[in-house]
Amino acid sequence: MKKRLTALTLALLLGLSVLLTACGGSAKGSAASSAAASKEHPMILTLAHNQAENHPVHKALVRFADQVKERTDGRIVVKIYPNGQLGSENENLEQLQAGVVAMAKVSAPNLATYNDGYNTFGLPYIFNDQADYYRVMDSQQMDDFFMSSADDGFLTMTYYDSGSRSFYTKGKAIRTPSDLDGLKIRVQDMAVQTDMMKALGGTPVTMSYGDVYTSLQTGIIDGSENNVTALTTGKHGEVAKYYSVDEHEMIPDALVMSSKVWSTLSAEDQAAVKAAAKVSTEYQKELWAEATEKAVEQARQEMGVTFVYDVDKAAFQAATAPMIQTYEDKYPGVKRLMQSIEQVREAN
Repeated sequence: MKKRLTALTLALLLGLSVLLTACGGSAKGSAASSAAASKEHPMILTLAHNQAENHPVHKALVRFADQVKERTDGRIVVKIYPNGQLGSENENLEQLQAGVVAMAKVSAPNLATYNDGYNTFGLPYIFNDQADYYRVMDSQQMDDFFMSSADDGFLTMTYYDSGSRSFYTKGKAIRTPSDLDGLKIRVQDMAVQTDMMKALGGTPVTMSYGDVYTSLQTGIIDGSENNVTALTTGKHGEVAKYYSVDEHEMIPDALVMSSKVWSTLSAEDQAAVKAAAKVSTEYQKELWAEATEKAVEQARQEMGVTFVYDVDKAAFQAATAPMIQTYEDKYPGVKRLMQSIEQVREAN
């Protein structure tokens, strides 16, 4: 409760700052546009996210902020609020739409509220492997999609890798969809994830990441699904001893900027921000590879987690394939983006 009140207070203060700036004031010395900014009176872009400061994504965002400052000669400064200081991802997106923050880092499917194409990133098995994932995510077609949502109130500057997601459980390994029968599995509060669990035969339980450890301990849930770092950073490996590598999803994080803020940047500064974002993504890839390798070793050696690799991925793909068609039929944006993804593959 105290954390939520603190987040609300900070958000209100930031909102007042934005209003003062919009009215011609110099809240915290911030310029209202990059054209009006100088090194002495820079344009300050607030950036909210919910990762800890030792997380690869936060480190990448620090690199992004450093690059923006360097590439604009200090005229644009990115001020980062990590650890959910300004609330949840959904709250950060509401703040971005309201003009309280300039930027936010969120899980890409959370943007589906504003642009239905982002439902695509929560669908199972849309990427073949990590090489395919990077090839698609780094393509011009994907950048065109990222920069096409100005009318929805935001633009995506870049993405960050959050790895492949697999099931981890207490009592048994998950090798086929039938192993999920009768199991209560925590999923994120996204329709696409609850739909996936239902398609696989498990019972989806939506809850915050912070509640997973206790819920595993007390039996409220039988397992969860996430990338391997959840075993160590969330200490879930102390309770869940089987990590079944089905790799059902590869959900990117998205670094988004308010389209209104974007419009206040000169063309030169827009290019600088995009270049800085690209540098931060390449840096985060390196950090993520190191973090996942370390997490696997720690979970195996220190927590006694068994990694299960003899998983029937074909069975999982077959069980969820109809779901992809359903989403394409329901959401025009999903169909268009899936077509773009196929175009990238055909070109390579």
